[in-house]
Amino acid sequence: MVDPHNLIEKYGADTARLFTLFASPPERDLDWSDLGVEGSYRFLNRVWNLVYETVNKRWPKAEANKEINFWIHKTIKKVTEDIENFHFNTAIAAVMEYVNFLYKIAAESGLHPDFHAALKTLSVLLYPLVPHFAEELAMVLGIENGLAQTTWPDYDHSYLKQDSINMVVQVNGKLRAQLLVPNDAGETVVKQMALEHEKMALFLKDKTILKTIYVPGRLVNFVVKQ
Repeated sequence: MVDPHNLIEKYGADTARLFTLFASPPERDLDWSDLGVEGSYRFLNRVWNLVYETVNKRWPKAEANKEINFWIHKTIKKVTEDIENFHFNTAIAAVMEYVNFLYKIAAESGLHPDFHAALKTLSVLLYPLVPHFAEELAMVLGIENGLAQTTWPDYDHSYLKQDSINMVVQVNGKLRAQLLVPNDAGETVVKQMALEHEKMALFLKDKTILKTIYVPGRLVNFVVKQ
């Protein structure tokens, strides 16, 4: 039996909460893992560093960023539904994916005005899961009156419509490329785009394509003769 007081003393109450909620669905017994606890602690540090390193940056005026707003509303929808259904582990997984995206945006695209809104959304979504930590984020982000007085965000379906989607290109079931295709592209167009991808010249050279497996919105798999 693990004494939670030792865990709380070493890592803090919110790390203990995060690990407990993430490690196992409510209907299953918790499998203890020191690595899991440390992973939860590292994740919270990662979130703190993201906010602390970007919050004081200047936000230039710009048009709404479709990608950032897509991720904001996608994550609100997922976390809201998962918490309502007591699927806390998948809610946390969605927040982790969201944080990965925010790091990518901060590194690649610079800091857009919508990025600050995305950080505020992050703090609100974390509040039911790690309340003390989330309140600290809220203070840094300038959220007045704290998160206990903040309304839970609604998601807007209009932001969830994407102009393009990422698809996987496989050869004999092995990942060979990623493909960005228009959302309304049909099977013939997607297959042709996959064939014309620069990486496919190497993997399909002198190969006979026996059949092509197409899963809409997900993948194209070329089955070739070995």
